[in-house]
Amino acid sequence: MKSRDTLIRLKRFQVDEKRRRVGQIEAMIAEFVRMAADLDREILAEEQRAGISDPSHFAYPTYARAARTRRDNLKNSTAELRAQLEDAKLHLEEAIAEHAKVQTLDGREKGSLVESVQSFQLSSLGAARA
Repeated sequence: MKSRDTLIRLKRFQVDEKRRRVGQIEAMIAEFVRMAADLDREILAEEQRAGISDPSHFAYPTYARAARTRRDNLKNSTAELRAQLEDAKLHLEEAIAEHAKVQTLDGREKGSLVESVQSFQLSSLGAARA
């Protein structure tokens, strides 16, 4: 019985840990998307200030070029994080299923234990009356 409770706590901990991981990845994606949007605005402002929007132009602003590179890196990182998020969600679903399975087994075990005690009590009552 005690090992079953330990197993249930372990599975619950694993579910919580995987849920935290999904939340962390989602927060990182949101932050990267926000940063990329900020960089887009800064690039546009710099291009308008310089009057040059062609990155291959020799006088294209250095800051805009660096911001473009950073924005592209953030977008690539966001795509990688989205793949990690899908993987983390699958692991979370598996952990939830395992936790539910262990709880179901525990419920069955407790249910059969209650039935055994009840049948024992009934048989004891029958023996005491006889």
